[in-house]
Amino acid sequence: MNEDFIRQKLNQELDSISINKLTQLGNQAVQLGLIAGHGYHKGKYEILRQGEALLMSPDEAQSYLEKLIQDVT
Repeated sequence: MNEDFIRQKLNQELDSISINKLTQLGNQAVQLGLIAGHGYHKGKYEILRQGEALLMSPDEAQSYLEKLIQDVT
């Protein structure tokens, strides 16, 4: 295996872990009644909260959801 292939596979694994973490946080926020929904939309992460759709990068969304959950727990 060449180095580029290994690097690509590693990046895919890291992306998958990040997506799973973001999905778990989003689901937890929904269960807590903090947001109405979440998911990817046109390359950004969308969070539905208080009648508006917030679009942000996955990293920003993760930080936002972590803080939102932390504030109520």
